[in-house]
Amino acid sequence: EQGLQLLELGGSVEEDCIRIARCFEATRQRCCRLEQDGRRAREQLARVEAERAALEVKLKHARNQVEVEMKKRHRAEAELEKQERKLQLVLELLMREPWGSEALSREQCSVLSALAGQRLGAALAPNRRSSAVDESCQSLLSHSDISYDRTEDDVVRS
Repeated sequence: EQGLQLLELGGSVEEDCIRIARCFEATRQRCCRLEQDGRRAREQLARVEAERAALEVKLKHARNQVEVEMKKRHRAEAELEKQERKLQLVLELLMREPWGSEALSREQCSVLSALAGQRLGAALAPNRRSSAVDESCQSLLSHSDISYDRTEDDVVRS
């Protein structure tokens, strides 16, 4: 609009020159503001990119830690099941052997019998979890619900 107004010169030459100078000054000031806005936007982008990179590193470490902890848990559960099987065999041996029954009192035999029944039931239970771990919040955050899809990690950023 200002450019069209400049073409419609109707006053004195001095007034037209002053109007042109003011128009150039307004344009220069607008360019300076846009340049400052661009500089601030680039600085903000650099900060956000640095924060994103730091968060990606934290995410990678967290994923690795979860993986390590899950492996430890599976090993511990396997060891627990192995020890429970050994205990079950010992209890069964004590209950079957005549010398075991004679060496133990009736009360001890009944306690071992009850314990053997509990252990056998626990060992045969499918998908059993360690009772030492409180999984009452399982519906909120279960390790089986966590996605370990790393395809987003491999995306090339432009």
